[in-house]
Amino acid sequence: MGKRKQQAKTLRIFRKIHRTTGALLFIFFFFVSVTGLILGWKKNSNGVILPKTQKGTTTDLKEWLPLDSLHTIACYTLHDKVSLDYSLELDRIDVRKDKGSVKFVFVDHFYEVQLDGATGNVLSIGQRRSDFFEHVHDGSILDRYLGTGGYIKLLYTNVMAIALLVFTITGFWLWYGPKRMRKTGKS
Repeated sequence: MGKRKQQAKTLRIFRKIHRTTGALLFIFFFFVSVTGLILGWKKNSNGVILPKTQKGTTTDLKEWLPLDSLHTIACYTLHDKVSLDYSLELDRIDVRKDKGSVKFVFVDHFYEVQLDGATGNVLSIGQRRSDFFEHVHDGSILDRYLGTGGYIKLLYTNVMAIALLVFTITGFWLWYGPKRMRKTGKS
């Protein structure tokens, strides 16, 4: 009977850890799950979450304008068509050779300008809502607004990963423990 009591005690400990961790991290798991669901749909959102990648006139890089010329056009377009108040600091330049287009993604406001690589014509101006959701999903939104250089994201990622591991272990034990106890009780 001592073995069964020990199994019951272990089960109670795992249940308490599972419940406490869930209660403490509920809001974070909520944000991770909702933003993860949204991000899973980003390419199938008909341009609502992530602007569709447009096609340029040619995929031959020899016919493309230099990146600095395309960058100048993208910056002018952002200020002319969206807002003069927006920063021109780039997050990245996404070259889509297979589509003949280049995306200029800006840091502060989640906007992108897509240009035809060969002609420099504006193919699309859109807000990348997916980038915002990614920042919420991984916790870097707090680093962005508090200027902490990635430390909050690192802490957040570690806490969430460890919590998921704890949930996996305790959840398994909460499922397996009673089965084991019944088996011990029969023998």
